[in-house]
Amino acid sequence: MELSISLAQIDIRFGEPAANFETVTRMTEEARRRGSDLVLFPELWSTAYDLTNASRYASNLTSGLFADLSALAKRTGIFLLGSTISLLGENKFGNTLTVFAPDGTLLADYSKIHLFRLMDEHQHLTAGDQPVTIDLPSGRAGLAICYDLRFPELFRGYALAGAEMTFLPAEWPNPRLVHWQTLVRARAIENQMFMFACNRVGKDPRNEFFGHSMAVDPWGEILAEGGEGEELITLTVDLSKVEEARRRIPILSDRRAESYW
Repeated sequence: MELSISLAQIDIRFGEPAANFETVTRMTEEARRRGSDLVLFPELWSTAYDLTNASRYASNLTSGLFADLSALAKRTGIFLLGSTISLLGENKFGNTLTVFAPDGTLLADYSKIHLFRLMDEHQHLTAGDQPVTIDLPSGRAGLAICYDLRFPELFRGYALAGAEMTFLPAEWPNPRLVHWQTLVRARAIENQMFMFACNRVGKDPRNEFFGHSMAVDPWGEILAEGGEGEELITLTVDLSKVEEARRRIPILSDRRAESYW
């Protein structure tokens, strides 16, 4: 089974959701022209880390920008993935990754489990507590966001649940490029799955972001990697590589969980 995917490595305008949605629309339309099945956008693509104003931006998953995403997915006939600020409850806001289907249906939502203290997420957001997998026409996928990448247990759980790929939007800042590249590849290799990781570029008031969005196969080979500017990275992958890798080196069946401390 093949999947054509675009990673939309964008420069997010701080606290300007309308302007950022214009960029998302432009990138989605270009991805459609390229024949993509799916587009992945960075973490908090609508506002960046303007978390002190989370209450201004947050909405439930059927209104606001979520409704706009649904309409865009339906108009273009593409799966749309990316994270924005959501309303989880009264005065509770999440960093939530949504998956909209080509007919506009909300297939899944995942709220970031591991909040990043260095960018004050823990002060403004409520952590999620549920891993999420989705079944796409091309295969099963896990969902994760940025800092989650440093917690291998989440990704191993996805592999054990049958996931063949994980989608990870991010705002991973300088100077930790080596961490980013190494961890994305490690999560792919150790779980024998595809990793699709989309990082932003540009600056916010406190950080600079380096891009280098990546698509990595189950053997750890980098299939595509972005530069440090805004770009749409498009590729087609063969998901049968997952079965091949897991058959040749049966990591998951050779686990001895009862022996681990």
